[in-house]
Amino acid sequence: METIQDPQVSQGAPARPAYADLIRPDAVHSSLYTDPRIFEDEMTRLFSRGWVFVGHDSEVPQAGDFVTRMLGLEPVIMVRASDGQVNVLSNRCSHRGNLLVPLEHGKARAFTCDYHAWSFSLSGDLIGVPLKGGEEKDRSTLGLRKPARTELFHGFVFATFDDGAPPLREHLGAAADLIERSVFLSPQRKIKLGAGWVKQHFACNWKMLPENATDGYHAPFTHASFLRTFASDSQYEMLAQGEDQRKSKAIDWGNGHVALEHAPSYEVPLRWLGITEEKAPEYMSAMTREFGADEARRRLTDGPAHAAVFPNLFLGEMNIGIFQPVSVNECVLWHTPMLLEGVPPELNTRIIRQSVAAMGPASFLLADDSIISERQQVAAGGLGGWLDLSRGTSREVRSSGAVIGHISDETTNRGFWSHYLRAMQAG
Repeated sequence: METIQDPQVSQGAPARPAYADLIRPDAVHSSLYTDPRIFEDEMTRLFSRGWVFVGHDSEVPQAGDFVTRMLGLEPVIMVRASDGQVNVLSNRCSHRGNLLVPLEHGKARAFTCDYHAWSFSLSGDLIGVPLKGGEEKDRSTLGLRKPARTELFHGFVFATFDDGAPPLREHLGAAADLIERSVFLSPQRKIKLGAGWVKQHFACNWKMLPENATDGYHAPFTHASFLRTFASDSQYEMLAQGEDQRKSKAIDWGNGHVALEHAPSYEVPLRWLGITEEKAPEYMSAMTREFGADEARRRLTDGPAHAAVFPNLFLGEMNIGIFQPVSVNECVLWHTPMLLEGVPPELNTRIIRQSVAAMGPASFLLADDSIISERQQVAAGGLGGWLDLSRGTSREVRSSGAVIGHISDETTNRGFWSHYLRAMQAG
Protein backbone atom coordinates (compact mmCIF):
# COMPACT_ATOMS: atom_id res chain seq x y z
CA MET A 1 0.00 0.00 0.00
CA GLU A 2 1.35 3.40 -0.97
CA THR A 3 2.42 5.65 1.88
CA ILE A 4 1.31 9.24 1.35
CA GLN A 5 3.70 11.79 2.79
CA ASP A 6 2.41 15.02 4.30
CA PRO A 7 3.19 18.00 2.04
CA GLN A 8 5.41 20.71 3.46
CA VAL A 9 2.95 23.49 4.14
CA SER A 10 4.90 25.61 6.61
CA GLN A 11 8.66 25.59 5.91
CA GLY A 12 9.73 26.91 2.54
CA ALA A 13 6.17 26.95 1.18
CA PRO A 14 5.23 29.38 -1.60
CA ALA A 15 2.97 32.36 -0.92
CA ARG A 16 0.04 30.41 -2.34
CA PRO A 17 -0.17 26.73 -1.42
CA ALA A 18 0.06 24.14 -4.17
CA TYR A 19 -3.49 22.90 -3.96
CA ALA A 20 -2.81 19.88 -6.15
CA ASP A 21 -0.50 18.66 -3.38
CA LEU A 22 -3.26 19.04 -0.79
CA ILE A 23 -6.24 17.54 -2.64
CA ARG A 24 -6.28 14.03 -4.08
CA PRO A 25 -9.19 12.15 -5.64
CA ASP A 26 -9.77 10.21 -2.41
CA ALA A 27 -8.15 12.34 0.31
CA VAL A 28 -7.62 15.94 1.44
CA HIS A 29 -4.98 17.38 3.74
CA SER A 30 -5.99 18.80 7.12
CA SER A 31 -4.10 22.05 6.46
CA LEU A 32 -6.97 23.02 4.14
CA TYR A 33 -8.97 23.69 7.31
CA THR A 34 -6.24 25.36 9.37
CA ASP A 35 -3.92 27.40 7.13
CA PRO A 36 -4.76 31.14 7.31
CA ARG A 37 -3.21 31.66 3.86
CA ILE A 38 -5.70 29.24 2.36
CA PHE A 39 -8.61 30.98 4.08
CA GLU A 40 -7.46 34.34 2.73
CA ASP A 41 -7.10 32.88 -0.74
CA GLU A 42 -10.64 31.43 -0.56
CA MET A 43 -12.09 34.82 0.29
CA THR A 44 -10.65 36.18 -2.96
CA ARG A 45 -11.07 33.26 -5.32
CA LEU A 46 -14.38 31.82 -4.12
CA PHE A 47 -16.22 34.64 -2.35
CA SER A 48 -15.10 37.62 -4.43
CA ARG A 49 -14.46 36.21 -7.90
CA GLY A 50 -17.17 33.53 -7.78
CA TRP A 51 -20.96 33.65 -7.59
CA VAL A 52 -22.15 33.82 -3.97
CA PHE A 53 -25.69 33.55 -2.58
CA VAL A 54 -26.80 36.78 -0.89
CA GLY A 55 -30.47 36.25 0.01
CA HIS A 56 -33.98 36.03 -1.43
CA ASP A 57 -35.96 38.89 -2.94
CA SER A 58 -38.92 38.07 -0.67
CA GLU A 59 -36.83 39.45 2.20
CA VAL A 60 -37.03 42.95 0.66
CA PRO A 61 -40.60 43.10 -0.70
CA GLN A 62 -41.06 46.91 -0.75
CA ALA A 63 -38.94 49.85 -1.88
CA GLY A 64 -36.49 50.74 0.87
CA ASP A 65 -36.56 47.34 2.55
CA PHE A 66 -33.03 46.09 3.22
CA VAL A 67 -31.09 43.28 4.88
CA THR A 68 -27.37 43.12 5.61
CA ARG A 69 -25.24 40.09 4.82
CA MET A 70 -21.61 38.99 4.43
CA LEU A 71 -20.09 37.85 1.15
CA GLY A 72 -17.04 36.15 2.56
CA LEU A 73 -15.57 38.95 4.67
CA GLU A 74 -17.25 41.71 2.67
CA PRO A 75 -20.25 43.32 4.43
CA VAL A 76 -23.05 44.10 1.97
CA ILE A 77 -26.56 45.52 1.89
CA MET A 78 -29.32 43.87 -0.17
CA VAL A 79 -31.99 46.52 -0.81
CA ARG A 80 -35.09 47.01 -2.92
CA ALA A 81 -34.74 50.30 -4.82
CA SER A 82 -37.59 52.60 -5.80
CA ASP A 83 -37.59 51.17 -9.34
CA GLY A 84 -38.19 47.67 -7.94
CA GLN A 85 -34.63 46.53 -8.63
CA VAL A 86 -32.87 44.45 -5.98
CA ASN A 87 -29.42 45.97 -5.46
CA VAL A 88 -26.42 44.63 -3.60
CA LEU A 89 -24.15 47.36 -2.22
CA SER A 90 -20.99 47.36 -0.14
CA ASN A 91 -21.87 48.11 3.49
CA ARG A 92 -18.88 50.41 3.85
CA CYS A 93 -18.99 54.19 3.57
CA SER A 94 -16.86 55.29 0.62
CA HIS A 95 -15.48 58.18 2.69
CA ARG A 96 -13.64 56.69 5.69
CA GLY A 97 -14.78 53.06 5.56
CA ASN A 98 -17.27 53.13 8.42
CA LEU A 99 -19.85 50.32 8.53
CA LEU A 100 -22.73 52.14 6.89
CA VAL A 101 -25.68 50.07 8.16
CA PRO A 102 -25.22 48.29 11.52
CA LEU A 103 -28.74 46.80 11.53
CA GLU A 104 -29.58 43.30 10.23
CA HIS A 105 -32.71 44.54 8.47
CA GLY A 106 -34.92 47.59 8.18
CA LYS A 107 -36.41 50.18 5.87
CA ALA A 108 -34.75 53.35 4.59
CA ARG A 109 -35.16 56.08 1.99
CA ALA A 110 -31.38 56.54 1.93
CA PHE A 111 -28.35 55.29 3.87
CA THR A 112 -26.58 57.88 6.03
CA CYS A 113 -23.23 57.24 7.67
CA ASP A 114 -23.05 57.86 11.43
CA TYR A 115 -19.49 59.21 11.19
CA HIS A 116 -19.66 62.26 8.88
CA ALA A 117 -23.27 62.00 7.68
CA TRP A 118 -22.51 61.22 4.06
CA SER A 119 -25.68 59.81 2.53
CA PHE A 120 -26.23 57.37 -0.31
CA SER A 121 -29.23 56.45 -2.45
CA LEU A 122 -30.75 52.98 -2.58
CA SER A 123 -28.72 52.50 -5.76
CA GLY A 124 -25.47 53.38 -3.98
CA ASP A 125 -24.96 56.89 -5.40
CA LEU A 126 -23.50 59.56 -3.13
CA ILE A 127 -26.32 62.10 -2.72
CA GLY A 128 -25.41 64.15 0.35
CA VAL A 129 -22.23 65.59 1.91
CA PRO A 130 -22.42 68.06 4.83
CA LEU A 131 -20.27 71.23 4.73
CA LYS A 132 -20.01 71.35 0.95
CA GLY A 133 -17.29 73.98 0.89
CA GLY A 134 -14.63 71.37 1.52
CA GLU A 135 -15.62 68.98 -1.29
CA GLU A 136 -12.72 68.23 -3.64
CA LYS A 137 -13.96 65.28 -5.73
CA ASP A 138 -16.82 64.62 -8.09
CA ARG A 139 -19.54 62.82 -6.12
CA SER A 140 -20.10 60.40 -8.99
CA THR A 141 -16.72 58.83 -8.19
CA LEU A 142 -17.57 58.25 -4.53
CA GLY A 143 -20.61 55.99 -4.65
CA LEU A 144 -20.76 52.71 -2.78
CA ARG A 145 -18.85 49.80 -4.22
CA LYS A 146 -21.07 47.26 -5.95
CA PRO A 147 -20.57 43.69 -7.13
CA ALA A 148 -19.72 43.53 -10.81
CA ARG A 149 -22.94 41.61 -11.40
CA THR A 150 -26.04 40.79 -9.39
CA GLU A 151 -28.54 38.28 -10.78
CA LEU A 152 -31.73 36.60 -9.56
CA PHE A 153 -32.94 33.07 -10.16
CA HIS A 154 -36.47 32.35 -8.91
CA GLY A 155 -35.93 35.09 -6.35
CA PHE A 156 -32.57 33.75 -5.13
CA VAL A 157 -30.09 36.65 -5.28
CA PHE A 158 -26.50 35.93 -6.28
CA ALA A 159 -23.60 38.36 -6.71
CA THR A 160 -19.98 38.36 -7.86
CA PHE A 161 -17.32 41.05 -7.72
CA ASP A 162 -15.66 39.62 -10.84
CA ASP A 163 -16.94 40.91 -14.17
CA GLY A 164 -15.17 37.98 -15.83
CA ALA A 165 -17.12 35.32 -13.93
CA PRO A 166 -19.24 32.98 -16.09
CA PRO A 167 -23.00 33.62 -16.39
CA LEU A 168 -24.95 32.66 -13.29
CA ARG A 169 -26.83 29.88 -15.08
CA GLU A 170 -23.53 28.38 -16.18
CA HIS A 171 -22.28 28.44 -12.59
CA LEU A 172 -25.51 26.90 -11.29
CA GLY A 173 -25.66 24.12 -13.87
CA ALA A 174 -27.76 21.30 -12.44
CA ALA A 175 -28.23 23.29 -9.22
CA ALA A 176 -30.79 25.37 -11.14
CA ASP A 177 -33.00 22.27 -11.27
CA LEU A 178 -32.49 21.71 -7.54
CA ILE A 179 -33.60 25.27 -6.77
CA GLU A 180 -36.61 24.92 -9.08
CA ARG A 181 -37.51 21.62 -7.46
CA SER A 182 -37.84 23.32 -4.07
CA VAL A 183 -39.54 26.48 -5.37
CA PHE A 184 -42.05 24.50 -7.43
CA LEU A 185 -43.46 22.89 -4.30
CA SER A 186 -45.47 26.10 -4.23
CA PRO A 187 -48.56 26.10 -6.46
CA GLN A 188 -47.62 29.70 -7.29
CA ARG A 189 -43.99 28.71 -7.98
CA LYS A 190 -42.86 31.18 -5.34
CA ILE A 191 -41.32 30.90 -1.90
CA LYS A 192 -40.84 33.47 0.84
CA LEU A 193 -38.29 33.76 3.60
CA GLY A 194 -40.29 35.65 6.18
CA ALA A 195 -40.02 33.59 9.35
CA GLY A 196 -36.68 35.04 10.46
CA TRP A 197 -33.16 33.67 10.46
CA VAL A 198 -31.44 31.66 13.19
CA LYS A 199 -27.64 31.83 13.34
CA GLN A 200 -25.52 29.05 14.82
CA HIS A 201 -21.84 29.70 15.58
CA PHE A 202 -19.37 26.91 14.80
CA ALA A 203 -15.77 26.94 16.05
CA CYS A 204 -14.57 25.27 12.86
CA ASN A 205 -13.58 26.00 9.27
CA TRP A 206 -16.49 26.96 7.01
CA LYS A 207 -15.91 24.05 4.59
CA MET A 208 -16.98 21.60 7.26
CA LEU A 209 -20.54 22.94 6.93
CA PRO A 210 -21.23 21.97 3.28
CA GLU A 211 -19.30 18.73 3.85
CA ASN A 212 -21.43 17.77 6.84
CA ALA A 213 -24.70 19.02 5.33
CA THR A 214 -24.39 16.56 2.45
CA ASP A 215 -22.79 13.67 4.33
CA GLY A 216 -25.20 10.73 4.39
CA TYR A 217 -22.87 8.49 6.38
CA HIS A 218 -22.95 10.12 9.82
CA ALA A 219 -26.68 10.42 10.60
CA PRO A 220 -27.27 7.00 12.26
CA PHE A 221 -24.34 7.59 14.60
CA THR A 222 -23.97 11.33 15.24
CA HIS A 223 -27.76 11.83 15.40
CA ALA A 224 -28.71 8.59 17.15
CA SER A 225 -30.58 10.43 19.92
CA PHE A 226 -32.54 12.45 17.35
CA LEU A 227 -33.58 9.32 15.48
CA ARG A 228 -34.66 7.56 18.67
CA THR A 229 -37.04 10.45 19.37
CA PHE A 230 -39.16 9.84 16.29
CA ALA A 231 -41.53 6.98 15.51
CA SER A 232 -40.12 4.24 13.32
CA ASP A 233 -42.54 5.14 10.54
CA SER A 234 -41.63 8.85 10.35
CA GLN A 235 -40.02 10.56 7.35
CA TYR A 236 -36.68 10.13 9.14
CA GLU A 237 -36.92 6.35 9.15
CA MET A 238 -34.56 5.95 6.18
CA LEU A 239 -31.74 7.64 8.13
CA ALA A 240 -31.65 4.79 10.62
CA GLN A 241 -31.91 1.92 8.14
CA GLY A 242 -29.10 -0.51 7.38
CA GLU A 243 -26.85 -0.05 4.39
CA ASP A 244 -28.72 -2.51 2.18
CA GLN A 245 -32.12 -1.03 3.06
CA ARG A 246 -31.38 2.61 2.31
CA LYS A 247 -32.59 3.81 -1.09
CA SER A 248 -31.43 7.42 -1.01
CA LYS A 249 -28.42 8.47 -3.09
CA ALA A 250 -25.41 10.76 -2.78
CA ILE A 251 -24.94 12.81 -5.96
CA ASP A 252 -22.20 15.04 -7.33
CA TRP A 253 -23.97 17.30 -9.85
CA GLY A 254 -20.79 19.13 -10.93
CA ASN A 255 -19.49 22.67 -10.27
CA GLY A 256 -19.21 21.79 -6.58
CA HIS A 257 -22.99 21.36 -6.23
CA VAL A 258 -23.76 18.16 -4.32
CA ALA A 259 -26.88 16.57 -2.91
CA LEU A 260 -28.41 13.81 -0.86
CA GLU A 261 -31.27 12.53 -3.01
CA HIS A 262 -34.04 11.23 -0.79
CA ALA A 263 -36.77 10.89 -3.44
CA PRO A 264 -36.21 7.12 -3.81
CA SER A 265 -37.07 6.78 -0.11
CA TYR A 266 -40.46 8.48 -0.50
CA GLU A 267 -43.15 6.30 -2.03
CA VAL A 268 -46.21 8.50 -1.43
CA PRO A 269 -46.89 12.26 -1.60
CA LEU A 270 -45.90 14.45 1.38
CA ARG A 271 -43.93 11.73 3.14
CA TRP A 272 -41.06 14.25 3.35
CA LEU A 273 -43.33 16.57 5.37
CA GLY A 274 -44.44 13.84 7.74
CA ILE A 275 -48.09 13.91 6.66
CA THR A 276 -50.35 12.15 4.14
CA GLU A 277 -52.15 13.69 1.20
CA GLU A 278 -55.46 13.24 3.07
CA LYS A 279 -54.20 15.75 5.63
CA ALA A 280 -53.62 18.45 2.98
CA PRO A 281 -56.44 18.32 0.42
CA GLU A 282 -56.29 22.06 -0.41
CA TYR A 283 -52.56 21.87 -1.09
CA MET A 284 -52.95 18.77 -3.25
CA SER A 285 -55.73 20.42 -5.26
CA ALA A 286 -53.78 23.66 -5.76
CA MET A 287 -50.72 21.76 -7.00
CA THR A 288 -52.88 19.68 -9.36
CA ARG A 289 -54.41 22.82 -10.86
CA GLU A 290 -50.95 24.30 -11.46
CA PHE A 291 -49.00 21.29 -12.70
CA GLY A 292 -51.57 18.66 -13.69
CA ALA A 293 -52.35 15.52 -11.72
CA ASP A 294 -49.33 13.39 -12.70
CA GLU A 295 -46.73 16.15 -12.43
CA ALA A 296 -48.14 17.41 -9.13
CA ARG A 297 -48.10 13.94 -7.65
CA ARG A 298 -44.50 13.40 -8.77
CA ARG A 299 -43.33 16.68 -7.27
CA LEU A 300 -45.15 16.08 -4.00
CA THR A 301 -43.70 12.59 -3.76
CA ASP A 302 -40.10 13.56 -4.59
CA GLY A 303 -40.15 16.48 -2.15
CA PRO A 304 -37.61 19.30 -1.81
CA ALA A 305 -33.90 19.20 -2.54
CA HIS A 306 -31.26 18.51 0.08
CA ALA A 307 -28.20 20.10 -1.49
CA ALA A 308 -25.22 22.41 -1.09
CA VAL A 309 -24.90 24.94 -3.91
CA PHE A 310 -21.24 25.97 -4.11
CA PRO A 311 -19.94 27.76 -2.18
CA ASN A 312 -22.40 29.02 0.44
CA LEU A 313 -26.07 28.11 -0.23
CA PHE A 314 -27.78 25.20 1.54
CA LEU A 315 -31.10 23.82 0.33
CA GLY A 316 -31.95 21.93 3.50
CA GLU A 317 -35.22 20.38 2.39
CA MET A 318 -37.75 22.91 3.77
CA ASN A 319 -34.97 25.20 5.03
CA ILE A 320 -32.66 27.66 3.34
CA GLY A 321 -29.17 27.99 4.79
CA ILE A 322 -26.10 30.19 4.35
CA PHE A 323 -22.56 29.05 5.11
CA GLN A 324 -20.76 32.17 6.35
CA PRO A 325 -16.97 32.12 6.83
CA VAL A 326 -15.63 34.25 9.68
CA SER A 327 -12.00 33.15 10.09
CA VAL A 328 -9.94 30.08 9.34
CA ASN A 329 -11.40 28.30 12.38
CA GLU A 330 -14.76 30.03 12.79
CA CYS A 331 -17.99 30.17 10.79
CA VAL A 332 -21.73 30.73 11.13
CA LEU A 333 -24.64 28.73 9.75
CA TRP A 334 -27.71 30.83 8.95
CA HIS A 335 -31.00 29.03 8.42
CA THR A 336 -34.65 29.92 7.93
CA PRO A 337 -37.77 27.94 6.97
CA MET A 338 -38.66 27.93 3.27
CA LEU A 339 -42.31 28.99 3.25
CA LEU A 340 -44.56 28.34 0.27
CA GLU A 341 -46.77 30.92 -1.43
CA GLY A 342 -50.35 29.92 -2.18
CA VAL A 343 -50.75 27.20 0.46
CA PRO A 344 -53.00 27.03 3.54
CA PRO A 345 -51.44 28.85 6.54
CA GLU A 346 -51.34 25.68 8.61
CA LEU A 347 -48.98 24.09 6.09
CA ASN A 348 -46.40 26.85 6.55
CA THR A 349 -46.92 26.65 10.31
CA ARG A 350 -45.98 22.98 10.13
CA ILE A 351 -42.86 23.85 8.11
CA ILE A 352 -41.81 26.41 10.74
CA ARG A 353 -42.33 23.97 13.60
CA GLN A 354 -40.35 21.26 11.85
CA SER A 355 -37.55 23.73 11.18
CA VAL A 356 -37.40 24.68 14.86
CA ALA A 357 -37.44 21.02 15.91
CA ALA A 358 -34.69 19.98 13.49
CA MET A 359 -32.46 23.07 13.38
CA GLY A 360 -33.57 25.47 16.11
CA PRO A 361 -31.53 26.53 19.17
CA ALA A 362 -32.83 23.62 21.27
CA SER A 363 -32.83 21.03 18.48
CA PHE A 364 -30.79 17.85 18.25
CA LEU A 365 -29.20 18.17 14.83
CA LEU A 366 -27.17 21.36 15.01
CA ALA A 367 -25.94 20.67 18.53
CA ASP A 368 -24.66 17.27 17.40
CA ASP A 369 -23.05 18.67 14.25
CA SER A 370 -21.40 21.61 16.00
CA ILE A 371 -19.75 19.34 18.56
CA ILE A 372 -18.39 17.01 15.87
CA SER A 373 -17.18 19.90 13.68
CA GLU A 374 -15.44 21.63 16.56
CA ARG A 375 -13.71 18.39 17.56
CA GLN A 376 -12.59 17.96 13.96
CA GLN A 377 -11.12 21.47 13.98
CA VAL A 378 -9.20 20.83 17.19
CA ALA A 379 -7.77 17.61 15.79
CA ALA A 380 -6.89 19.19 12.45
CA GLY A 381 -4.89 21.87 14.24
CA GLY A 382 -2.53 19.32 15.76
CA LEU A 383 0.04 17.39 13.76
CA GLY A 384 -2.45 17.19 10.90
CA GLY A 385 -2.36 14.66 8.12
CA TRP A 386 -4.53 13.23 5.40
CA LEU A 387 -8.30 12.75 5.70
CA ASP A 388 -9.71 9.77 3.83
CA LEU A 389 -12.57 10.31 1.34
CA SER A 390 -12.44 6.97 -0.45
CA ARG A 391 -15.70 5.42 0.72
CA GLY A 392 -17.77 4.13 -2.18
CA THR A 393 -15.46 5.01 -5.06
CA SER A 394 -15.85 1.56 -6.62
CA ARG A 395 -19.65 1.57 -6.63
CA GLU A 396 -20.28 5.01 -8.08
CA VAL A 397 -22.06 5.30 -11.41
CA ARG A 398 -22.12 8.17 -13.89
CA SER A 399 -25.35 9.32 -15.51
CA SER A 400 -26.09 12.47 -17.53
CA GLY A 401 -23.01 14.26 -16.20
CA ALA A 402 -23.70 13.37 -12.55
CA VAL A 403 -21.80 11.00 -10.30
CA ILE A 404 -24.16 8.88 -8.18
CA GLY A 405 -23.27 6.88 -5.09
CA HIS A 406 -24.93 5.13 -2.18
CA ILE A 407 -26.29 7.54 0.42
CA SER A 408 -23.45 6.59 2.78
CA ASP A 409 -20.71 7.10 0.17
CA GLU A 410 -18.41 10.12 0.13
CA THR A 411 -19.45 11.02 -3.41
CA THR A 412 -20.62 14.46 -2.29
CA ASN A 413 -17.40 15.28 -0.44
CA ARG A 414 -15.31 14.23 -3.42
CA GLY A 415 -17.50 16.36 -5.70
CA PHE A 416 -17.07 19.41 -3.47
CA TRP A 417 -13.30 19.06 -3.29
CA SER A 418 -12.74 18.33 -6.99
CA HIS A 419 -14.48 21.59 -7.91
CA TYR A 420 -12.75 23.43 -5.06
CA LEU A 421 -9.41 22.40 -6.54
CA ARG A 422 -10.35 23.72 -9.98
CA ALA A 423 -11.66 26.98 -8.56
CA MET A 424 -8.59 27.58 -6.40
CA GLN A 425 -6.24 26.89 -9.31
CA ALA A 426 -8.16 28.94 -11.88
CA GLY A 427 -6.49 31.98 -13.41
